[in-house]
Amino acid sequence: MSLIHILKGKYLYDLRITINDYRFTKFMKDISIIVAVARNNAIGKDNKLLWHLSEDLKRFKKLTTGHYIIMGKSTYFSLPKRPLPNRTHIVLTDIPGEQIDDCIMAYTIEEAIEKMDLNGENFIIGGASIYKQFLPYANKLYITWVHKDFEADTFFPVLNDKEWNIISKEDFPNPDEKNPHPYSYVIYKRK
Repeated sequence: MSLIHILKGKYLYDLRITINDYRFTKFMKDISIIVAVARNNAIGKDNKLLWHLSEDLKRFKKLTTGHYIIMGKSTYFSLPKRPLPNRTHIVLTDIPGEQIDDCIMAYTIEEAIEKMDLNGENFIIGGASIYKQFLPYANKLYITWVHKDFEADTFFPVLNDKEWNIISKEDFPNPDEKNPHPYSYVIYKRK
């Protein structure tokens, strides 16, 4: 059960819902997933990215700057610079009372959702178990599809086509020295 506060006029109402009711949650908080995924759904190995696409990293920075980013503790510690500048970090951990400097801590998915920005877009940035747990609550996906299979130990969940519409797609078929693999930016919105 989750407690959600609704402001209507000058009155604040409390509404209790089960956290599995993502259709209600998506109207309350703008939750998006941002991820780069290989053709075989691979996203990482040994807590590291599988590729370096300069343009994708620039896009990630542009989209997430000024917003809340939500991640697991391992993803946080894998960041090259911690915390990432000009973003509010929510870090999920299963260790009660654990604190990380300059981060908002959450110990459950429900608590992370409660701590998200009510007025702006919130970006889920990984890792794999965080993506899987938040996928039912997301209303938008920013996926960079890397058109190659990779050896990996971490994978993104398979999307159900009946739940998502493609609203934007941009292809980059010609690799270069800063972007060594063909890729596409695809934005999905929940049906």
